[in-house]
Amino acid sequence: MVAATAAVAVLLLALGVGGLLVSGAGVLGLVVCAAGLWWFVSRRGPVRLFGALVAVAAPVGVLVFFARSGLWLIAVVSTLCWAAAAACGRAALHRARPPRSQRPVRARRPQRAVLIMNPRSGGGKVGRFDLVERAERLGARVILLDPSVPVDVGRLAREAVEDGADLLGVAGGDGTQALVAAVAAEHGLPFLVISAGTRNHFAMDLGLDRADPARCLDALTDGEEIRVDLGDVSGRPFVNTVSFGVYADIVQSPEYRDDKAGTALKLMPDLLAREGARRLDARVDGTPLAGQQALLVSNNPYASPDELGGGGRRTVLDSGELGVIGIRVENAAQAAELAVRGSQAPGLTVTTARRVEVTAGGPRTPADGEARIPVAVDGEALWLRTPVTCSVRPGALRVVLPRDRPGVPPSASPADWRKVLALACGSTEPTASGESPGRPL
Repeated sequence: MVAATAAVAVLLLALGVGGLLVSGAGVLGLVVCAAGLWWFVSRRGPVRLFGALVAVAAPVGVLVFFARSGLWLIAVVSTLCWAAAAACGRAALHRARPPRSQRPVRARRPQRAVLIMNPRSGGGKVGRFDLVERAERLGARVILLDPSVPVDVGRLAREAVEDGADLLGVAGGDGTQALVAAVAAEHGLPFLVISAGTRNHFAMDLGLDRADPARCLDALTDGEEIRVDLGDVSGRPFVNTVSFGVYADIVQSPEYRDDKAGTALKLMPDLLAREGARRLDARVDGTPLAGQQALLVSNNPYASPDELGGGGRRTVLDSGELGVIGIRVENAAQAAELAVRGSQAPGLTVTTARRVEVTAGGPRTPADGEARIPVAVDGEALWLRTPVTCSVRPGALRVVLPRDRPGVPPSASPADWRKVLALACGSTEPTASGESPGRPL
């Protein structure tokens, strides 16, 4: 709070020499940059080029203005004070969080562990880290997939259970993790996550080591167990997210895997600004949410809307709730408003729910005449019948973890200044919404 006060005081004391100019120039630069980015992603040809130039020129122009007007020192000091205030606020809220709702319990050592491994996942991590040999030395049976032959990993997992498996595990991407996790949950078996995928979001939020997936195998001999929630989208399990709208449309393209950025830039103008582009309607625990361009539903809420860009984390996996992030930006003005107001902008919805039902116009298949929409489930491209229903199964999955693991990184979510002020004043009373000042999302 002292740092936040200092940031304001620096500008107030500098009013005579341009404190208002510093604030105004900073906000104007942010607005112009956001508008340029909107033109860049939503247009083609000369307008896209113009947007790119504007997005780059806006912050450069602000810096040049500060330097030539002699206001750079005021801007630097005020910015550093705000950065210190945000860092201290996040640290205070992190320390004030109550203990997690569950404590790990010692896991029983499995006698017939079965691990399914994808040798191509994560660019070949299974081979680079000798995961097959290490797992077999620890007594596990390994099923090594053949990437050239399509296979139903859910069926493999069920066959392993019929053969007497007392633990199931996966070294592969989050989509494969979810399919095997559902079988483990169905039979009440413990599940082992091996961080051999590309992004390993589920492993990251479990606190596992993503740099060395071999460390995950320690759970076979010295592990502890927790229960986490498992998401469900129209009967299909998911461990991370279900995406609708712009991202789901983009991942349907065959070119996406080889050229993610180029494919996104090629398709986004039609998906964002073309007249008649698909918009999503949803009911979030019965409350309507209309006309969304993108909608992300997660198995437990992410600490920040940054997950829309792939940077989010979940601080808990056992809240029994879905996270919901919806976005609707139709023009440059709305993009600028979103940049300035953040989560308070009307174009961004951040909430939680137990059930989400999504509908939108989509093609009808000749076979059944039912409408379908594109959906990305844990990064995998699918088409599902509407309405698409997302729900959560609280505590459905038993996860076995190694005792020695890096842990979940602290949340990078923006500080809630009302809670920070309450902590600074020594208050530990719940807020008006019923939350304690340090409760995570």
